[in-house]
This record gives sequence, structure tokens and C-alpha cells, in this order.
Amino acid sequence: MGSWRNVGRHKFGAKVGESRGIRFQSKAEATRYGELCLLESAGLIFELERQPAYPICVTDPHGRRVIVAAYIADFRYRDGTDGILTVEDVKGMITPLYRLKKKLVEAQYGITITEIRKGRR
Repeated sequence: MGSWRNVGRHKFGAKVGESRGIRFQSKAEATRYGELCLLESAGLIFELERQPAYPICVTDPHGRRVIVAAYIADFRYRDGTDGILTVEDVKGMITPLYRLKKKLVEAQYGITITEIRKGRR
């Protein structure tokens, strides 16, 4: 797996990490990226992306769609067997704002966000 190193501290006490020369918000996120890179190298997943953005839109009183916020996932990729899209967010702490954005994005885009908890899948 890609090695990580502590390069500071972040919100909620998370230790900022690094994997494969890329800086991540947490050690857990850096570790997960290393795992996903190995899966991609083995052909088990493809189209691995970091930080895909999902605009959260509403319709204003004039019928126009307006972007009111954005949700940025940690990773998005497709399964190598069936091509099914997976959106992942590595979480140490689940905040009320995250819960709201998750529900809005899942409803708007018809996707399911998989939460990867520290040390658990």
C-alpha cells in the first residue's frame, strides 16, 4: 500500500496524511487511497477519481435551477466486474451538515454514498 506520513493536524483532531505524494485530509483517507490504487492496478476497479464534486441544486421561484451548495466526495470509481459506480467518503466523525448533504446528493443524483469508517469497511 502507499505509505503515508503525518503532515499536520486538521479539524476534529484528524491527522493530515500523505499517500503517493498526495496530501489528504486524514491518515484514514490517505490509507484508503493507497488501497484503491492497488485495486485499480489489479484491474478490480477503474476510473478512480479523487474529490469528485456534486453541485446541490434547487429550483428558484422562476423555475431556474440554482446551485446552493456542493458536496465533495473523497473517491469515485467503477467496479471492474460490472462497472457499477461507487462513491466513497472516508469518515471519522459524521456531522449534521454531512448527513444533510449526503441525503440531498443521493436524492438528486440517484447514487448511494458509501461511508468508510476508520478501520472498518
